[in-house]
Amino acid sequence: MRLFEGTPFDIPPKCDHCGLLEKDCTCPPEVKSRIDPSLQTAQLRIEKRKKGKSVTVISGLAAAANDFPSLVTNLKNLCGAGGTIVDDTVEIQGDHLAKIRAQLLKMGYRVK
Repeated sequence: MRLFEGTPFDIPPKCDHCGLLEKDCTCPPEVKSRIDPSLQTAQLRIEKRKKGKSVTVISGLAAAANDFPSLVTNLKNLCGAGGTIVDDTVEIQGDHLAKIRAQLLKMGYRVK
């Protein structure tokens, strides 16, 4: 139930992609929110953490435009390491810059 549903101030939500009411919209969910990987540039860097630990950080990708959970799972499996999502960045434990760069290029992302 929306906040003003049933009152004169009720404005039904509309689809951002086609402009129809959400209940009438037939757009698939991927079309609404996904951006083609070739239009995005991932920025890679290595950061040093406490006790000399290193972390590979991937930034520059919009969380709303990508499926971050599957991307992190894919990269963690590739590197055999742990990882997490922090805001709009992906962190993979360890120095895996070359592996991650190759995988992102293979997936179609531009890498800087």
